[in-house]
Amino acid sequence: MKEKLKEIRGHLMTGVSHMIPFVVAGGVLIAFAIMLSGVEAGKGANVTNPALKNLLDLGVAGFTMMVPVLAGYIAYSIADRPGLAPGMIGGYLAGQIGAGFLGGIVAGIIAGYVANWIKNWSVPEVLKPVMPIFVIPLLSTIIVGSLMQYVIGAPISNFMTGLKGWLQAMSNGSQVIFGIILGAMIAFDMGGPINKTAFLFGTGLIEQGVYTVMGPIAAAICIPPLGMALATTLAPNKYTEQERQAGKGAFFMGLIGITEGAIPFAAADPIKVIPSIVTGSAVGSVIAMLSGVGDHAPHGGLIVLPVVDNRLMFVVAIAVGVAITAVMVNALKSEVEEEIVEEESAEEELDLEFDMS
Repeated sequence: MKEKLKEIRGHLMTGVSHMIPFVVAGGVLIAFAIMLSGVEAGKGANVTNPALKNLLDLGVAGFTMMVPVLAGYIAYSIADRPGLAPGMIGGYLAGQIGAGFLGGIVAGIIAGYVANWIKNWSVPEVLKPVMPIFVIPLLSTIIVGSLMQYVIGAPISNFMTGLKGWLQAMSNGSQVIFGIILGAMIAFDMGGPINKTAFLFGTGLIEQGVYTVMGPIAAAICIPPLGMALATTLAPNKYTEQERQAGKGAFFMGLIGITEGAIPFAAADPIKVIPSIVTGSAVGSVIAMLSGVGDHAPHGGLIVLPVVDNRLMFVVAIAVGVAITAVMVNALKSEVEEEIVEEESAEEELDLEFDMS
């Protein structure tokens, strides 16, 4: 069992190592575009300058590729080239059905093992040349796509509908419990369906003139990326070189409320990272909730400071949540041996033969 988990972690790291450039490039471009444009009360990020809008669009394009690349290279690590297409298509569908990066991981693992299973079929000699370029990607894509659309997609949609009603009911109860729930939801899947449910709940209340729900959400949003940026700075020996570089990008993303900046860390080590960022965001959210922090813009991070009520406690809430995240995740993680993902050589890129073994 331990060996199997280690094997799966290796596949995840392959996916993460290829995903990180997309997260950093996309996130930093979005961060600069929004930082240079600023936010307005009630409008959130309002990028109107044509040059900055182009920059923002480039960043969004990078983020759009993030989950498909993660899923594709997880599948590639498991099944080699035949797993790449079904993995990326499954990752794209994960984004379409709102399953986020966690759905992308599931899609990549399923695609990889399905493609690997089909690779080992005993087929006539006449079919062997077309197996890796036609049969395996086609059958794997049909299987993975069907599972994502009909088996995984429907439960997620139903769950999100129920979650919205539950949030509405919880808003009338204890502020501490409500703050914990909001912060935990924001951090859990970092831009995924659970995160978006909490975020949209807060933005909907802004339209009704209630700003003290968006305030805790705005604080919680930036804690995961800022917490992981601080963690990589405090204990660099517990992170790979690629993760340390991702930490620098996560810092800029955290400033303007892009929770996805923490995804590379969560995807690589979900058991240790997700509880840490959830705890930090939950604590930060509770502090902001109890302090009456309000946010007049449907956005998060320190960039919304000009339109925040009780700015001091907003900053305190973020600082405490970031510190808790960094300390907790570093306490859970051990020192790592640098993992080097070997790039394909030019000779391999030109090689048209596929390994059928």
